[in-house]
Amino acid sequence: MAELRWNPMIRDWTMVASNRQNRPDMPKDWCPFCPGPGKNVPDNYEVFKYDNDFPALSQNPPVPEKPYGESASDLYKVAPSYGKCEVILFSPEHQGRLCDLSVGHIRKIVDLWTERFVEISSDKNIKYVFIFENRGEMVGVTMPHPHGQIYGYSVLPKKMELELSAARDFRAENGRCLFCRINEEEMSFAQRVIYENDSFICYIPFFEDYAYGTYVASKAHKQTIAQFDDKEKDDLSDMLKKVTGAYDSLFPNVHRFPYMMCMHNAPVNLGAEYGDLGDYYHWHIEFYPTMRDDHRQQFMASSETGVWAHCNPTAPEAKAEEIRQALKRFCEGV
Repeated sequence: MAELRWNPMIRDWTMVASNRQNRPDMPKDWCPFCPGPGKNVPDNYEVFKYDNDFPALSQNPPVPEKPYGESASDLYKVAPSYGKCEVILFSPEHQGRLCDLSVGHIRKIVDLWTERFVEISSDKNIKYVFIFENRGEMVGVTMPHPHGQIYGYSVLPKKMELELSAARDFRAENGRCLFCRINEEEMSFAQRVIYENDSFICYIPFFEDYAYGTYVASKAHKQTIAQFDDKEKDDLSDMLKKVTGAYDSLFPNVHRFPYMMCMHNAPVNLGAEYGDLGDYYHWHIEFYPTMRDDHRQQFMASSETGVWAHCNPTAPEAKAEEIRQALKRFCEGV
């Protein structure tokens, strides 16, 4: 089964993808993403786009199955699970880390992200292209080979809907971009800033709910990765190496710091009711690390999950200093 089901309580769609339960267990010491015979990857590659073998979304989705389709009503609506699911392989090295790659190699990842963003956006049925990386067993990753994913959604995800609405309202009320203002606040205060280069800045925002959560924001008011020039793409590659290197240098006993990296590009193919996204939306990345210290996980428990009332168990200013020191150790060791 693969379909979308409407949740009338929060006006959002849930992807139901029981077909993904059919994924086989991988033989020990065998990886489908490593180069070699009998695999769907080239014998030699640096970065590579791989269509997900068990996608939650597809461009040829099945009709919602019976009896589930028959039970659909004005309340319980169903829709085809239209979309796109791709895997982006960062490196042929099975145990590689993003921070171990050269800035030039990471630039190849950025270029591939850009290429795929443009290609997936060309499908007029796609409304949002989500580039992300899940990293570490604590996040649920079963394949350690360095990789990320791209999902193309046929509906605008709820968080993006809320973010878009807040940015549009702020623009209407203040005549400027919300994200540009946040960047200015963080640069002015400085204590939550981790690192910056010519094109990007990384900080733990004032309102962050994850202990080690950081944002990477473009300094220029741009909406998507496809708008970055060569200098910005090089600087983004440098930023990603530095941020992930700082994470991996936080704790001596944690070689691969677990996180979710979520790239927020502007939506695509939306109607006129959203106005000019260039006026009010601003590209950024949000990192959601799942550790609260060197041996404990930060759980999203009842308050956070049940009513979205988030609680950060730490002070962002203190954690920013920890990450700055970790970045210093990483840079000294490179």
